[in-house]
Order: sequence, then structure tokens, then C-alpha cells
Amino acid sequence: MSREAYQRQLQSLQEGLLTMGSLVERNIRGAVDSLRTQDLEKASEVVDQDDVVDQMQTSMEEECMRLIALQQPVAGDLRTIGAVLMITDDLERIADQATNIAEVTLRIGDQSLIKPLVDIPRMGDLAMAMLRDALNAFVRRDIALAKEVQETDDSVDEIYGDLMDELRGFVLDGGDRVRSEQALHLLFVARYLERIADHATNIAERVAYMITGQRYDHGRPGRDLDEAKTR
Repeated sequence: MSREAYQRQLQSLQEGLLTMGSLVERNIRGAVDSLRTQDLEKASEVVDQDDVVDQMQTSMEEECMRLIALQQPVAGDLRTIGAVLMITDDLERIADQATNIAEVTLRIGDQSLIKPLVDIPRMGDLAMAMLRDALNAFVRRDIALAKEVQETDDSVDEIYGDLMDELRGFVLDGGDRVRSEQALHLLFVARYLERIADHATNIAERVAYMITGQRYDHGRPGRDLDEAKTR
């Protein structure tokens, strides 16, 4: 394979990653919107889309392994392919979380919601913004943008903590089984969104490694990517 053909395949691989990322973001939005509006048809569509994401991940993995085996890339190209390989795994897991949220919508059905959904859509918006920024950081090779993703994760965690305390109150109240069960369902949704934000952070960290070749300590949020900018 010529160098030009190899570069085209490498570019195609990165474009495929962005296509997969766009679909996953749509699934998150569809899942959160379906819960907010109790749109069971939209929730079912999100569930159905999960198989499409799985197929895309398999195709991307096969292409990554083929390029590694046939081209034996080194240095920056190898890190790029490795980043794509790992990011597709995070995207597939994010899609799984979106599916879980849609399935909660189907379980709740047409029950009246126990509270106006404000914090869950806020978490969803932040998580989607984190995913977009992480993928944009990949495209632009932008370490500063990757750092912003990591910082936004703290905001998601704060909302999650507050919402968890509120929903636990519904569960511990014990006065109404339906209310308690729905509160548990919403707790799971909040947890799924918190995990989506964590996976977006993982993507940002993988991007940072791709750019710099430096690995970062997950236990030091807010510091590791700062240090990368000075290297």
C-alpha cells in the first residue's frame, strides 16, 4: 500500500470515529428527551439504535487492527490508531448507557413523573457537551479543550450528588410504592448520565495521550492535563 493510500485510510478511520460519535450523541439526546417527554416511541428507537453502534464499533476495531498489522505504524500514527481503538470502546459503552436510560423510560411508561425533570436534562446537556468537546479535541489535537472536558466532569458529579440526595428522600419516605420505584428508576438514570460523563473524560484523556505521548493519573482531576500543556 502506498503512503498516500495509507494516509487516506487513516483519515477515513478518524472520520468513521466522528460518525460513530455523532450517532452516540444523538442516542443520548433521544434517550433524555424520551424520558423528559415520556415519548415511548422515541425510547424504543434509541434501544434499536444500540445494535447499529455495536456494528460500527466492530467495523472500527477490525480496521484499526488491519492497519496495525499491515502498516506497522509507529510514533504519532500508532498513538492515533490506538486512541481510535480505545475511544470506540468508550463510545459503545456510552451508547449502552443511553439505551439503559431509554429502557427506564419504557419501564416508567405513562406514569405521572414524581418531579419536574430539571437536573437530569442538565446532566444530559453537560454530558453531550463533554462528548462533543472530547471529539473536537481529537480532531483539532487540542490539549486545552481536552482539559475543559475533565473540568466539566466535576459539574456533572455535583449535580449527580444533589439529585441523588433528593431522590433518596422519595425512596426513604416509604409512603408510596410507585413513587419510590420511580425514584429508584430516576436514580439509575442519573447514574447512567454520570457514567457517560466519565467515559467522555476517558476520551479526553486518551486524546491527551495521543497528542503528547504522556499518560495521566486519573486520581488527580484538574491537574494532569494542566501539566501536559507545559510539557
